[in-house]
Amino acid sequence: MSTARPVLRAEGLTLGYGKVPVVHGVDLTVTPGTLTVLVGANACGKSTLVRGLARLLAPLAGRVTLDGTDLARIPSRRVARTIGVLPQSPVAPDGIRVGDLVAHGRYPHHSLFRGHRSDDDAVVAAALAATDTASLVDRRVDELSGGQRQRVWISMALAQQPDVLLLDEPTSALDVAHQVEVLDVLRSEVRAGRTVVLVLHDLTLAARYADEVVVMAGGRVVARGEPRATLTEAVVEQAFGVRARVLEDPDTGRPVVLPRSSIGSSIGSSVASSSATSPGGADG
Repeated sequence: MSTARPVLRAEGLTLGYGKVPVVHGVDLTVTPGTLTVLVGANACGKSTLVRGLARLLAPLAGRVTLDGTDLARIPSRRVARTIGVLPQSPVAPDGIRVGDLVAHGRYPHHSLFRGHRSDDDAVVAAALAATDTASLVDRRVDELSGGQRQRVWISMALAQQPDVLLLDEPTSALDVAHQVEVLDVLRSEVRAGRTVVLVLHDLTLAARYADEVVVMAGGRVVARGEPRATLTEAVVEQAFGVRARVLEDPDTGRPVVLPRSSIGSSIGSSVASSSATSPGGADG
């Protein structure tokens, strides 16, 4: 990780599949050295936005920049050293062992004259320890439970040591204890200077851990800011189509979101009358 904190920015970013837009004209600056959480109903464009920020999906319009330079013009190796991404449901090579998979995170730092070294082993060991997966190092990934696999993938992303880390629903397969454990790890990464962007569905966890919350509906950003300003009853109703009580955690002062009832199926209808999904299923 470099000492400078690079700025990742979306400028008028429209993303989609084929010619069908899913994300519409998003302007978003990811504040360096913070933990930003993307929230919104299914198919609102969160996962598509993460893919666009990671250069995994080319824009239909607009651009993504890194320190003012169009991400599409930056060499792939530099992008890989700067931006780490953990998509939904990654697939491991057949028969690969945990230690070898996590070591893949070091590949962007290798070159013709610089192969795997002992300091890479130390980084891999630290990443495994951070996610409580060191005991699995010699296990085959395909023998693990869903939650164990998810923590191993997070270890690989940490081993990459990027300046910016993008994670799409990293806690989706985890029990409550490991959700909190992983989010604690990501907060510690932010304290160490890393920039983290992740997708979460649990609004109370988002409020607890986020420096900034970005709320999406209908492929657009409808609210952005610190949790108390964004996770209001009105915004939750607009973005999720539910009535909710938003209380204050007496220990942290942060919002606690308690859904009460659905208000219908037209989620995000005040923002867009329709939204598309990717060919593989509903966008997160």
